Parts: sequence; C-alpha cells; structure tokens
Amino acid sequence: QVQLVESGGGLVQAGGSLRLSCAASGRTFSSYAMGWFRQAPGKERELVVRVSWSGDRVYYADSVKGRFTISRDNAKNTVFLQMNDLKPEDTAVYYCAAKLDAVVGSYPYWGQGTQVTVSS
Repeated sequence: QVQLVESGGGLVQAGGSLRLSCAASGRTFSSYAMGWFRQAPGKERELVVRVSWSGDRVYYADSVKGRFTISRDNAKNTVFLQMNDLKPEDTAVYYCAAKLDAVVGSYPYWGQGTQVTVSS
C-alpha cells in the first residue's frame, strides 16, 4: 500500500510558477513509477507527466513540455512537479499517482489532489 499526499497548489498569475510536492508513505517508494495527472472542470482527467522508479524515463504531455519538470527524491519518498510559465489552461486539480514500475497498467494509488488556479 502507498499513501500519497500532495501539496503546493494555489493561485498564481499567468506566467508564474508553482512547485507541487507529493509525499509517499511506505518503504518501497523507489519501486514505484509516479505520475502527475490533472482534471479541469468539465474535462476528463489527463496525464501530465510520469517518471520511472529510477527517474531515467520521463514522459511529458505535449501541453506542458518545456514548462513543467518532474523530479523525485527516493530517499525522501517525494516527487516534485515544477511548473513554470503557467497558463490559465493549466488550471485544474492536480493529482499524484503511483504504481509499481514493473507492472503495466493503470495507477492504483492516488492522492487527494491539490488545486492549481492560474489567473489571466
């Protein structure tokens, strides 16, 4: 079992930055691939970025490439999402998710989400 707690959301003006954190419980954090997803009002949840257990394999959605950066600190059981040059369309609830890296499929573990609001 993995429990995830996100933090760092808030209100920011367009062009600004935020850094989201996701703290994970459990002693096998380094075995898990991590992902950040987001869901805007009236829209489906979408994958923003995912990272392998080692951090060497990263996928970014086209909409955030060059603006968002994911990183992880396995010693601190934490994954970060640095978001720069934020746009109003980035407004959403952002969720951290985890799955065993060796398992192909959906993410079984989710945080409660943190709201990011970007004003124009």
